[in-house]
Amino acid sequence: MPTPPLIVELKPNSLDDGPGIRSVVFFKGCALSCEWCHNPESGDARAELAFDASACVGAGPCFAACEERALDPARPERVDRARCTRCFRCVEACPSGALRVIGRALTQVDILRMVDRYLPFYRTSGGGLTVSGGEPTLHLDYLGDLLAAVKARGVHTLLETCGTFDLDRYSAVVAPYVDQVYFDLKLLDDEAHRRHCGASNARILANFRALQARALAGGTPVLPRIALIPGRTATTENLTAAARFLRECGATRVALLDYNPLWHAKAAQLGLAARFERRTWLSAEERAAARACFDGLEVVS
Repeated sequence: MPTPPLIVELKPNSLDDGPGIRSVVFFKGCALSCEWCHNPESGDARAELAFDASACVGAGPCFAACEERALDPARPERVDRARCTRCFRCVEACPSGALRVIGRALTQVDILRMVDRYLPFYRTSGGGLTVSGGEPTLHLDYLGDLLAAVKARGVHTLLETCGTFDLDRYSAVVAPYVDQVYFDLKLLDDEAHRRHCGASNARILANFRALQARALAGGTPVLPRIALIPGRTATTENLTAAARFLRECGATRVALLDYNPLWHAKAAQLGLAARFERRTWLSAEERAAARACFDGLEVVS
């Protein structure tokens, strides 16, 4: 059986990650490093230490538990990340829960227990299981085994992906057990994608073309999604290029996702410096301008 990857969170009841009532598995680790990542806690595949200053009571046992002296009450962020070895003894000693571990290894049995518990909700609502992240396709063998077991229960499955997977391997071990794909596109210009997302978009675009061609031939439906990041993805140049690309691929729909500035708080708890500074939501005018770039395509949210 494949080694269990780390999971950030199991979200039993969601109405935002596909049709019906869904449970969502958020995998830890991603091949991209987008400046604006809305789930910064899922970027690093390793377990991480998070500190919530609002929950800290300054009791002190956690400081004594840290042999590396990586906790300093004089520091506003408390954690000296250069000293921290991720032993997490401080988490065990913390009396308030201000310190916590992000990422835990879960077997397929662990996840299937949740699926079995919520079977009546999936069946009555047309829901199911969504795998998200991070990037779940970093763990293709584990993912394929998990989704096969979920499908054996008659449960709808949905994959949320940034599209960086090996297509042949994905097709062999995961695709047979996926009922729907939400495929995230970011920047169409490769140089800009490298600069702001940390990797080329060549494989991503090629994978989208391939999956969309299969969808047009009667295969698994694919919904392209674009997060509207001000000054990055949500520019007329990028959105016009994205619309052109989608039309060329035969896509008829696109989901435009609002920028959510609340990720800054999550990044701060992990000691991550913000590389993208905007801290306000999109205006109605910004949303309207983005939608206008997709003339001829159905825009969903």
